[in-house]
Amino acid sequence: MGEKMTTFVREYRKKLKMSQEELAKKVGVRRETIGRLEKGKYNPSLKLAMDISTALKAKVEELFQFSPDIA
Repeated sequence: MGEKMTTFVREYRKKLKMSQEELAKKVGVRRETIGRLEKGKYNPSLKLAMDISTALKAKVEELFQFSPDIA
């Protein structure tokens, strides 16, 4: 049994009226990476998570949360 990551990147990004493309450019990744991350299909590295938190003016723990993966 592992843990499932929930991301709130989309909500914070939308609050700032920022597109996926704009966020991707700020943190140095492709727009597709941000899209996959927002859909829960990609777990970011610690550096990317920190870069995203800086760009979105939020704490890492506000953007990414873990819960037990109950399968």
